[in-house]
Amino acid sequence: MGTWELSFLGLGVMVFLMGMGMPVAFSMLIAGGAGITAIVGLKPALGMLGQFPVSVTTNYDLSVAPMFILMGAFAGRSGLSRDLYEACQGLLGHFRGGLAMATVAACGGFAAICGSSLATAATMSKVAMPSMRKYGYHDSLAAGAIASGGTLGILIPPSVVLVIYGILTGTDIGRLFIAGIVPGLFAVAVYIATIRISTAINPKLGPEGVVVGYRERFRRLRRVGAIGLLFVLIIGGIYLGMFTPTEAGGVGAFGAFLLSLRRRVLTMRTFIECLRETAETSAMLFIVLVGAIIFSNFVNLAGLPSELSGLVLDKDLSPMGALTMMILVFLVLGCFLESLSMVLLMVPIFFPIASSLGFDPVWFGIVVVMVTEVSFITPPVGLNLFVLKSTVENIDMSTIYKGIVPFTLADVFRIGMVILFPQIALFLPYLRE
Repeated sequence: MGTWELSFLGLGVMVFLMGMGMPVAFSMLIAGGAGITAIVGLKPALGMLGQFPVSVTTNYDLSVAPMFILMGAFAGRSGLSRDLYEACQGLLGHFRGGLAMATVAACGGFAAICGSSLATAATMSKVAMPSMRKYGYHDSLAAGAIASGGTLGILIPPSVVLVIYGILTGTDIGRLFIAGIVPGLFAVAVYIATIRISTAINPKLGPEGVVVGYRERFRRLRRVGAIGLLFVLIIGGIYLGMFTPTEAGGVGAFGAFLLSLRRRVLTMRTFIECLRETAETSAMLFIVLVGAIIFSNFVNLAGLPSELSGLVLDKDLSPMGALTMMILVFLVLGCFLESLSMVLLMVPIFFPIASSLGFDPVWFGIVVVMVTEVSFITPPVGLNLFVLKSTVENIDMSTIYKGIVPFTLADVFRIGMVILFPQIALFLPYLRE
């Protein structure tokens, strides 16, 4: 059986198992394990399959993920999400559509300490949706702002997806974190501009709010000042070489723990809940990672990456043409696969092609994450959309789908800008060289 036949048979088995309701991690593990066995034989395959879980889960670089997950758990229980929203509301709420703008800005701030798009969307939907409904915002704009703002969780550092990309490709995780800052801020600005344009076209989507006095604005900003300093410490420490990303994860988790103590919201029960949440999320992440590594090794043994690279080079595609093809594959897969699974599945295939075409690995990682963000809000498997549906009362999917359309167009614009102007992502990580 040739490379293409074997590879697509493995992909078909994986998709079939997923369609039968099997978790993505085990679908990849079974399909990849069977494929490796078919290529190298049973005994060598058993040796390889026994080594992968140990080598993957004991990777020192991966220890940064549980630390940032724990940091997000502490911060989430300290009431920070509401404080962030109120601070952004004080700064932006008086504009037309200002509460939606404040939601996007608060999502960006919460993403900086959470690292999870789903957690950001779920948390902000509970905080922001009641307020926007109270002031007469249309559900479509409110849902679009929350769902799109939630996607920032995997771009603005610290990001678990950037950690995984760095491990899969051998790219410096610290540089990836630094590279995500400006594109993340750019995304917030583009989403705010989208809200401004949408409410200018249809003022009924979002009314003007009440002006908050400067003294009250300052009071609200002071409440989120500590977490802002913690973010600056983490990212600044990585940038200045004071500590590694893994050490930064420990600093962030300990800082969020102290913040929870200072706010007097951390009881023994909530402390144990934070640890349990971190353990459950980390275990899920590690299982998915093991399954993806096994499947990607099957694909590599089958020779698919070299075949794809040869196909691109033989067709004499320009680098931008090849990049466009890869982005389209990500966008199509994003309609059916969960984002982390998609990154774990496709990055080992596409990264060698990107490297052979001369793309900077840091820049390519940011582009991959930005394209992956779109999968959170594209039907039928847009997880942020289902999070909204499950956490917000009396809202139907058609309203949510309508609300994310202008933000999806905004995503296409900002991805195009980062592709056309790579320095948006690269000037910070390489500034000190």
